[in-house]
Amino acid sequence: MLTTDFLFTEKYRPQTVADTILPATLKKQFSQYVDQGNVPNLLLSGPPGTGKTTVAMAMLEELNCEHILINGSLSGNIDTLRNEIRQFASTMPLFKKGRKYVILDEADYLNPNSTQPALRNFMEEYSINCGFILTCNYKSKVIEPLQSRCSLIEFKIPAKEKPVLASQFLKRACAILKMERIEYDEKAVAGLITKLFPDWRRMLNELQAYSATGKIDTGMLVNFTDTTVKKLIKLMKDKNFTEARKWVAEHADIEPVDLFEKIYRLASEHVQPKSIPVLVEILAKYSYQSAFVAHQEINTAACIAELSGECQFL
Repeated sequence: MLTTDFLFTEKYRPQTVADTILPATLKKQFSQYVDQGNVPNLLLSGPPGTGKTTVAMAMLEELNCEHILINGSLSGNIDTLRNEIRQFASTMPLFKKGRKYVILDEADYLNPNSTQPALRNFMEEYSINCGFILTCNYKSKVIEPLQSRCSLIEFKIPAKEKPVLASQFLKRACAILKMERIEYDEKAVAGLITKLFPDWRRMLNELQAYSATGKIDTGMLVNFTDTTVKKLIKLMKDKNFTEARKWVAEHADIEPVDLFEKIYRLASEHVQPKSIPVLVEILAKYSYQSAFVAHQEINTAACIAELSGECQFL
């Protein structure tokens, strides 16, 4: 198993706001916080892998602020707040200047009935010497009292900036591969970016994982094509759950949300119009569940079984 010292996402994490890959308006706003020498309480909201945690850490590194990072989905229970956060937030900085900061990653995973209200109280109690930066994928899961105590910044990419950011990341990815002395096909890297945009973190993870084969080439893209998913749709149409289940097992490397999105995109070609609303509801349910389930393959197989039973195909 790779340690964080060897993960591309950590090894090549930008250390300054200027080095991040973000829309111009967002980068300007974060740069202003650094120039002013103060970062307010923030709630950074947006899709996974778009740079929320990275830019939070970059700002605090530039300001030379003492900070800790806590993952809300892994250690976000109320005892963590009472112990780790309180111990950190209640003391004055020892070696670095300015305020201390708590970066609370994936804050939308915190219990809204206990942990989130407790965090609200901590933000008030330690406001003099400690600031908080919360990140989330779904701001609707963060209680209103927390949202009101933070400046909300949404990580949205304007359509006109998407090609620019994709080009920036292609350049960055190729530079990383060169530094790692990994042979690569630039068209394959570009294809991966097109497929996964704007999840920068997953792009790097996929590149690192596939580089174990010795070369980044178009082979990394063939596992997830329309043709591949169309085969699964035909199995659903034929009510052949045995083979469909085998398909799911053989393609366990595909992220469930990517598979669900591909089925959604192909629905108009393969599903009767009256069944499409049912298909959308089923996909939405299992996409949501995929963020919490212990076994993704079982969740995906259950989704396929329900689609096969509830939808009528062309």
